[in-house]
Amino acid sequence: MSALRTVPKRFLVVMALLAATVRPTSGQSTGAGLSAVVGSDVEGAKRLFSSWLQGQIAYRGLPGVVVGVVHDQELVWSAGFGYADTQGRLPMTPATKFRMASHSKLFTATAIMQLREQGKLRLDDPAAQYLPWFKVKRAAPDDPPITIAELLTHSSGLPREAGPHWTTYEFPTQEELRTLVADRQAAFAPEVRWKYSNLAYSLAGMIVESVSGQRWADYVSANIFQPLGMKESSVDQKASGLAVGYGRRMPDGSRAVMPFVDARGMGAATGITSTVGDMARFVSAQFSTGPRGGQHILGTASLREMHRVRMLENNWTQGSAIGFAVSRVRDKIYVGHGGGYPGYTTQTLIQLDSKVGVIVLTNTNDSNPNDIATQLMSTVGEAVAKSRPAAPDLVAWNPAWARFAGSYRGPGGDSEVVLLNGRLVILTPNATSVENTVQLEPLGNGEFRFMAPGGGGPVGEVVRFVEDGGRVVRMITGDSWVDRVKE
Repeated sequence: MSALRTVPKRFLVVMALLAATVRPTSGQSTGAGLSAVVGSDVEGAKRLFSSWLQGQIAYRGLPGVVVGVVHDQELVWSAGFGYADTQGRLPMTPATKFRMASHSKLFTATAIMQLREQGKLRLDDPAAQYLPWFKVKRAAPDDPPITIAELLTHSSGLPREAGPHWTTYEFPTQEELRTLVADRQAAFAPEVRWKYSNLAYSLAGMIVESVSGQRWADYVSANIFQPLGMKESSVDQKASGLAVGYGRRMPDGSRAVMPFVDARGMGAATGITSTVGDMARFVSAQFSTGPRGGQHILGTASLREMHRVRMLENNWTQGSAIGFAVSRVRDKIYVGHGGGYPGYTTQTLIQLDSKVGVIVLTNTNDSNPNDIATQLMSTVGEAVAKSRPAAPDLVAWNPAWARFAGSYRGPGGDSEVVLLNGRLVILTPNATSVENTVQLEPLGNGEFRFMAPGGGGPVGEVVRFVEDGGRVVRMITGDSWVDRVKE
């Protein structure tokens, strides 16, 4: 008891508040296959993350947060922390709705890709082909027309906004945008640098309307919300169950209650309202394969294209794909998006290789949801990824393949095929290190695939060995070969 007496009383009060008021107010785990991925490590990771987030809420005075973790086609964990309404003491739950803000851009990009799959437009079409009124002052007289792809990848050079709506909270209508655009000048020529633009996505939404003949909100509802079963999602509606939005924390600790703000003509950039469950369905759609149809809102090839980085930020640390933001953290690539709207900030982070995604929804403007999403991915997300059953080798290792190990020589240099823990790798003898070896992935019938970290060599091509009189005499990679010099 003597140690307890040394703890300041105010610390005990804070810890009591943590235990009593900011523990998860609701949590759920869904899906029949959950037991296959959730084990003790995942449960421990959930406790670790929850404890950390409770501290963030208590010490930073955040109103509330809802989080979700997706594995492939399942929402494996979702939980609410804090309050959707602090004055009414209404707890956050996975059913709470949020303004998704710039996540709306992902739906606009998806709509454009759907129309492209139908042959109704091309990504390299000029935007003015579908919006004849679209004329912006160019950064330089000889700049080429701005294309649809440049709108979607934030490489158009257009201003971020057209109007003071982030100050006045009076967003322009489409007619007002037409007038405003005519007076704007591009900051850069197209493709010069990555420059985020809400204006560009508002224009992309108008292209969806021009090509489809539907209002953007109606198109998204019919072609994305409904196929995915996103029944709790809407566009610019003051829906029931919407969390109260709060402004940033002021020096005196207070937060203003933010008004409901209609995005109007900029709905395609920032107008969607959704829940963690509905956003989980959209995240799961990024892992689907096969042609478009039913819950497959896009074919595999279109999804791959949406996820591939097209425009890098000048410092090469992150960039933009089609709709998605792309970042590299050590050896992993993440796609996703963030969003900020009066009273709400949100973040998704998706690791495509492990088929794990995280969702963070908050009802204040200074919660830093990207930081929360990063911690959620590094704890619960990583634990879920590691709990996945290892994919079985398509072709089992055959001990007889050890005979292919040895030294090979050709005009371009020497190669060492090394037996390493039940697999074959290729090492260049005069390499400066043993890192980044080439893997020989078994294909069967004595053939292998050349799998290298980089794309400069014959990566992905078939490797086979030639034998003569029971001896290995040659290794053929693609169309070239090297001869065996010793075993």
